[in-house]
Amino acid sequence: MNPASKRTWPRSALDTTVMGFGAAQIGNFGKAMSDEEAAMVIDAAWDAGIRYFDTAPSYGHGLSEARCGQGLRWRPRDQFVLSTKVGRLLKPRKRSEIRFGAWVDGLPFEWHFDYGYDGTLRSIEDSLQRMGLERIDIALIHEIDEYTHGERQPEVFEEAMKGSARALLRLRDEGVVSAIGVGVNECSVAQAAIERADFDCVLLAGRYTLLEQDALDSFLPLCVQRDVSVIVGGGYNSGILATGAIPGARYNYAAADDRIMERVRRIERVCETYGVPLKSAALQFILAHPAIPSIIPGVRSVGQLEANVQTFKADIPPDFWDELRRQELIRTDAPTPR
Repeated sequence: MNPASKRTWPRSALDTTVMGFGAAQIGNFGKAMSDEEAAMVIDAAWDAGIRYFDTAPSYGHGLSEARCGQGLRWRPRDQFVLSTKVGRLLKPRKRSEIRFGAWVDGLPFEWHFDYGYDGTLRSIEDSLQRMGLERIDIALIHEIDEYTHGERQPEVFEEAMKGSARALLRLRDEGVVSAIGVGVNECSVAQAAIERADFDCVLLAGRYTLLEQDALDSFLPLCVQRDVSVIVGGGYNSGILATGAIPGARYNYAAADDRIMERVRRIERVCETYGVPLKSAALQFILAHPAIPSIIPGVRSVGQLEANVQTFKADIPPDFWDELRRQELIRTDAPTPR
């Protein structure tokens, strides 16, 4: 599979490369990187033929958007697709007064949630100014899920549907953006969103991987029925499908439990039998589903970028997928590459 090959989104006619660039890492997620390092990674992605870039105001409190803009500003604008998010507004503040959480040395802006109509319009304007770009192609309502908001999720969801969704529908109608949707961590929330509003796409963090296929129950079939495109982030389940079942392996941002470790070991044994890299199986599996045009693995170095590109190019024999099915390591109804 060529990571630079393109797939067309049925509802918006956008063409995105099957491998996108997830820009959370260049927002200093978990570890700081220099502007020069971030620029090198973006350049390497471009040189590899990647033409889809995804960022958000919350990534590094504006740092990811600023670095994306710097790296893409002088590229031909009709040659790449850019997505960002709404739902948080940034306000200048002293660094010493900001709780950056997982973001290391982010920009000196605090953020607050705002899923209102006016706040959404302002968010798009602010993002364009941070990036210094003429347009955004895809606008996503960010993290209206239980993972982010806990018990307040139903209230936040309603606010977003009445505010952010209405604003984005207007911007799409006016041609300001080409596609709109949600970026969430849970299939149930993603499905509720596309049942509620006329969205073009969903960015789903994990939830459809070699280890998780509950999305096949109703969410992905609904996306196929309605021509909703699904972009998948977190295809390695935050680590274990890249590292394998090593001591300290991470699964969905926590230490993998014994059940997950054993399942990954069994997948690894099948990989060894057929000479298939685990990472290649993880990424190529996701892209076999007809609703999924792109995946966006995050990278923080040129080496990681090059490694991800190579994972796409590995040849995987059909018998490999058949053996995973036989051992009940993937669902029988899961589409696989052929």
